[in-house]
Amino acid sequence: MLAILSDIHGNFPALQAVVADAKARGCTGFLSLGDVAGYYAQPGECIDLLQELQAPNVLGNHDSYITLDQNCPRSRVVTEIINYQKRILSAKQVGWLRASHDFIRQPGRLFVHGGPEDPRDQYLYKISRDKIPADVQLLFSGHTHVQVLADFGSQRYCNPGSVGQPRDGDCRAAYATLDGDKVQLHRVTYDIDRTASAMKAAGFEPFCYENLYKGAQIGGRVDSVTLIETSENQDHGCNCSIPK
Repeated sequence: MLAILSDIHGNFPALQAVVADAKARGCTGFLSLGDVAGYYAQPGECIDLLQELQAPNVLGNHDSYITLDQNCPRSRVVTEIINYQKRILSAKQVGWLRASHDFIRQPGRLFVHGGPEDPRDQYLYKISRDKIPADVQLLFSGHTHVQVLADFGSQRYCNPGSVGQPRDGDCRAAYATLDGDKVQLHRVTYDIDRTASAMKAAGFEPFCYENLYKGAQIGGRVDSVTLIETSENQDHGCNCSIPK
């Protein structure tokens, strides 16, 4: 059984709790949909644990800010945190991030961070069958931090939710498991105080982590995803350039 993780964002206590829960359920493999970096104070510990688990990682947008030495174009706060992480990550840890996949394909399955049209930075807030490539039966993506499992008959979509910063109003860490063709969603309670303490010790203000207690974005916004049904005779399958 495979554990699908996403958007860990340097939240080591949350990752530890999820890994322990997944192993207790019988998971022997782990796969990360990206954004191991960003937001919280312990990205190095998260990278080391994923490396120990031999978990492949799909490069997320926050990961790319590290590997490409860029800043976040959308947020000053994120940029400050990324700059901090650039200072504390070792060359080996950055090298592990740099070796991440742009996407992962398996027969009938596609694993991306964002979406099929932009694997790194497409937000799928509206999910329909049209968003899933015609040759993909099971699409996994992260990036929105909202846990979703949608069934469109011959095709399914899963966002495992965020390990490190849930934004769907549930403060528990989120992940999914894949056992054959069976997908299940899971939530795990973890010690948010430990994450907050690590951020405080690193010099960050409560504004940067108090959202964790609410299951929200920094600033307090709670997000959701809309499922859109498509008609039986409507053409579907997005046009995307991801190779087979």
